Amino acid sequence: MSITPQQAQEVFQNSEQLFDAAAISKALDQLANNISNDLKDDIFQEQPIIVMSVMNGGLILAGHLLTRLGFPLTVDFIHATRYRNKTSGGELEWKVEPHQSIEGRTLLILDDILDEGHTLDAIVRYCKEKGAAKIITAVLVEKLHDRRHANIKCDHVGLQVDDRYVFGFGMDFKGYHRNLNGVYAASENDY
Repeated sequence: MSITPQQAQEVFQNSEQLFDAAAISKALDQLANNISNDLKDDIFQEQPIIVMSVMNGGLILAGHLLTRLGFPLTVDFIHATRYRNKTSGGELEWKVEPHQSIEGRTLLILDDILDEGHTLDAIVRYCKEKGAAKIITAVLVEKLHDRRHANIKCDHVGLQVDDRYVFGFGMDFKGYHRNLNGVYAASENDY
């Protein structure tokens, strides 16, 4: 179901801001510190750490977080989605696999949100099957509810939100609003 730019603007106007730019910046600083501590023994291996953004949602997080990571790394991405510009997920669709070999490598996988966890779980399983030596996961937002996929837990979480439909800072509402420098909750009437 697609919406017009005018409808997307109405969704934004009816939404509630949960986190502003300052709160997100503080969370990103803390994420970078925690990730750097977690990976301190992996930083100077023969092969650099691969930071892998999950597209499209992880793009904004990766762009802001990478500037805060002060160790040698390479960047790649993976594109697997369940949402396809909708407000609920379906079957996982693989669009792009990593461009670099991940066999024997340490990976930092970045995504926008951990909701039910099906997408992140599938990506972690894929990377293990391809021979990754170590996998660390990080998300900007974790949604708090009891529908989490039993096999997945995120290593690093920036912010937590109640069980509401959220968008902004990489997360979309029907394809819109990934570019917002804040995290917003949609009105129940809008989805």
